[in-house]
Amino acid sequence: MKTFTVYILASLSRRLYVGMTGDLLGRLHEHRTAILPSFTGRYRINRLVHFEQTPNVRAAIERETEIKGWSREKKIELIEFTNAGWLDLSQDWFEIRRQKSICHSEGP
Repeated sequence: MKTFTVYILASLSRRLYVGMTGDLLGRLHEHRTAILPSFTGRYRINRLVHFEQTPNVRAAIERETEIKGWSREKKIELIEFTNAGWLDLSQDWFEIRRQKSICHSEGP
């Protein structure tokens, strides 16, 4: 079953970006490597501070639109409700993925 994710990224200075994707790891990789020139690349907005998942693409689009319409203060309240320290929730994801890739490529 496909999963869609609404996410909020932040820079170290807490500049925010709200997005939606059907491939969270792939999208985060794009944000982190700044493959395409973009707002997130320009301001180094690449830390995952909040995310919500759903199997329903329409629900994800509606939720993204809803959050984008909120004031900055309300977005901050949402982040701090689930992630008071503004930690990068995906900090270890790429290291774990890289280690698995190395283990599989080395073989038995």
